[in-house]
Amino acid sequence: MLVKQHGLFWHMFLLTFITLILTIGLVAWLISTTVDRFSLEQAGFALQHRAQLLRAPVSELLQDGAIDELRTLCIDAGRSSRTRLTVTAADGVALADTSENPARLNNLGNRPEIAAALAGRHTTEVRTGNVSGELMLFVALPIYGKGNGITTEQTSPTVLGALRLAIPAERALLPRSRIIVHALLAGVAALAGAVLISYLFFRRTARPLEELTGTAVQYARGELSKRSVAGRGRRSTREIGLLAAAMDQMAAQLQEKIDTIESQRKQLETVFSSMVEAVIAVDMQERIVIINDAAAALFGIEKEQVHGKIVQEIIRNPALHEQIGRIMRDGQPFEDEIALDTGSGEASLQTSVVMLHSGDRESSGAMVVFNDITRLRQLERMRSDFVANVSHELRTPITSIRGYVETLLDGAMDNSGDARRFLEIVFRQSLQLNEIIEDLLMLSRVERDIKEGDVSLTSQQLLPVLEDALDTCRLQAQEKRITLRLNCPADISATINATLLEQAIINLVGNAIIHSNEGDTVTVRAEMEGRDDGDMVVISVIDQGSGIAKQHLPRLFERFYRSDRARSRKLGGTGLGLAIVKHIVQAHSGSVSVASVLGRGSTFRIELQAD
Repeated sequence: MLVKQHGLFWHMFLLTFITLILTIGLVAWLISTTVDRFSLEQAGFALQHRAQLLRAPVSELLQDGAIDELRTLCIDAGRSSRTRLTVTAADGVALADTSENPARLNNLGNRPEIAAALAGRHTTEVRTGNVSGELMLFVALPIYGKGNGITTEQTSPTVLGALRLAIPAERALLPRSRIIVHALLAGVAALAGAVLISYLFFRRTARPLEELTGTAVQYARGELSKRSVAGRGRRSTREIGLLAAAMDQMAAQLQEKIDTIESQRKQLETVFSSMVEAVIAVDMQERIVIINDAAAALFGIEKEQVHGKIVQEIIRNPALHEQIGRIMRDGQPFEDEIALDTGSGEASLQTSVVMLHSGDRESSGAMVVFNDITRLRQLERMRSDFVANVSHELRTPITSIRGYVETLLDGAMDNSGDARRFLEIVFRQSLQLNEIIEDLLMLSRVERDIKEGDVSLTSQQLLPVLEDALDTCRLQAQEKRITLRLNCPADISATINATLLEQAIINLVGNAIIHSNEGDTVTVRAEMEGRDDGDMVVISVIDQGSGIAKQHLPRLFERFYRSDRARSRKLGGTGLGLAIVKHIVQAHSGSVSVASVLGRGSTFRIELQAD
């Protein structure tokens, strides 16, 4: 209990104490570093001055070739000043040295200070000596040559050699122990005073904060009617008083918001329970957290008894379980359908599945909204059946009419120009009606196969399918002198129904031929495209025809929709070809789109998942 009461105090006090220790240590280090740098600079200046005094006699001896006298000079001058002197020739060879036999020294031309001096520059270096192995302060300057032996840089550019002076760096540094002791004594005194002041200050500050902590704990327990007593005594500061007042105000506002939220929750529960749509929400472990009355009635369960239970245990529907698993994996909202056995029949339910997120945008579960579309699906089936039945009933008389007309055209009727012209019109119309019926039947068949899952898909090469489609359209293209081109690598394959896909390509190519001018080119191209969700096979049918106005593109794949009715009737076609293409592509779980510029042609794209 004592640790809890004084936790804040000791936290602040120790933090301040450590900060003071680090600050004093940093200041001491900065002082020591600054003093060392200053000492080395002063020692360097002294060595440079000493070297300037020695340069003239060294230059004379060097010019006279008095190497022995030069060595004696270096030894005497070095011993008297406890400094190592070294003289080198212009090529870096040591000629004289205070402490070493020059013959035993390697060429010194690669030493930084020697190299700089031989280049005509004065230099000061602090580095580890190659001979002594200790940190040394080096000063080097060039020796110039002239007849009288006394030279400067201005009087002659000729460098005869280099003069280097060196002392241990430790000698150049001022005694630091006294400085450090004085700094430590001052730091300890400052630290003691700061610690005492910090203790008194934090002790005064921590007690009201501990009282505020007790009040906050009461608020956390839900005792929002309590009010803080901190901040009202002489020990309190202005900020603590403001904090205590703010906490009291916060408690009052929090209580008000809780009351409001509780009221809104009850309202939402009322709305949720009265919704017509069935709604089920699950957590990340797929346990039911919310279910409304409509969902309970739809699935025949008691909503009070399913809370917290795994949805698979309550609702045994594999399609629903797969959809919940899909949203948990992908996180992307989607709409789908499921079939539900109600006991009295099968119901079709449209599902809207979304992820649920908490306040910090973390996924917290999923929600499924069910719409009963059984009646809508029944109407769609009735419409599909109607088209199939009407088409079947129309085929018999149309076939009969076609047979009679063919007989008449073969000469069974007197050769009358008007009669022949009328009969040809009847013949063409019968062909057009037959094409419509064939397209309606194909469209109905594709829709039925998609719904029943009867579309047989196998992995096949695309090139033979596209070649067969173009062969079918080649006679139609030759009539308008249109060139058909195919660009498809032989290794492209996809999971397809060859018959259906060939029909889709025939429809697109035939449509392109119809709307192209004589001498144009229609190109069929297949290629692979990489996507984030996997490789796609893209089949493009490109024409140079009249193009399609932008406002017609969204409805182009609807049944019997024509962008230019007069032109379409003149050119032929049933108005169902593109609708058939769309349904065939959907049977392959693909997509079809169109891009067109009026007067410049169109491009139809079929996208299928690659193997």
